[in-house]
Amino acid sequence: MPELLQIVFMGTPDFAVESLKALIDSGQQVAAIVTAPDKPAGRGKQMQSSPVKKYALEAGIHHILQPTNLKSPEFVEELKSLEPDIFLVVAFRMLPEIVWAIPPKGTINLHSSLLPDYRGAAPINWAIINGEKETGVTTFFIEKEIDTGKIIFQEKVSIDPDTSAGELHDVLMTKGAMLLVKTVEAIASDNFTAIPQSEYSERRQIHQAPKIFREDCRINWNDNAKKIHDFIRGLSPYPAASTEITDGKASLLLKIFKSRVEVTNHEMKSGSMLTDGRHYLKIAVPDGFVHIQRLQMAGKKQLGIEEFLRGFKEITNYHFIS
Repeated sequence: MPELLQIVFMGTPDFAVESLKALIDSGQQVAAIVTAPDKPAGRGKQMQSSPVKKYALEAGIHHILQPTNLKSPEFVEELKSLEPDIFLVVAFRMLPEIVWAIPPKGTINLHSSLLPDYRGAAPINWAIINGEKETGVTTFFIEKEIDTGKIIFQEKVSIDPDTSAGELHDVLMTKGAMLLVKTVEAIASDNFTAIPQSEYSERRQIHQAPKIFREDCRINWNDNAKKIHDFIRGLSPYPAASTEITDGKASLLLKIFKSRVEVTNHEMKSGSMLTDGRHYLKIAVPDGFVHIQRLQMAGKKQLGIEEFLRGFKEITNYHFIS
């Protein structure tokens, strides 16, 4: 069995917790955690720790660093004092070179796509928005340009036509955790070949996966049904696709979380609504209809369509804004 590496793990959200748990369960030696500072949250603005910090404390890891400035000399020196063999980065901030260049065996990042495709902050969302049938997870060495380092391992994952970003997130979270353990074991035994991403670029169309902002989430009812359906599921459950309805006097914001496609010919204007007021609500688009199955009105809770229609019978007075 190869010698255990001295690991410093860097991550913040639940996605990273699964990887940390897998490393600990596999017997790896996690010397310290780097995660986001505690911050106020909720109505009471109580200080809350990141999911990674919470799990680390439960797992008995008490050497936890929470820097606000990743370039601060104090933080850099504390990292060096740990004498790490390797840094593992999962859903964390962009590291400066003064940090990622510290460990002799390199700094490894787990990314939720098949690099070099979908480089950027939101690869899961964009893969679904673009209607991809396949994505995956990649481990690679961090270098100066973001998401461009040499690839160590990849694992593919298929995407079903109705899979949401939240569902794909959970699948990739688990697959990625296992791939990271495999990567650490391979590096410890020097049993791997790092491949430049340029060798993959020649075989794939390359998409970008930039951060998604609120203004990017509006549904265009002039798009075709499949494109709108992919857009809705690609933003579900967060940040959620949105649309406005109006009765001519006031408008209301709706978030749409789940939909279904009906391709058919019709003469209706895009954005027009059809509903029986009880069981279905569908919106006309150029090549058919998009059935709304789960939605949320601003300030209210998320509901299935039948429950929503029971509580908002005046929906028939409104139409969707294209």
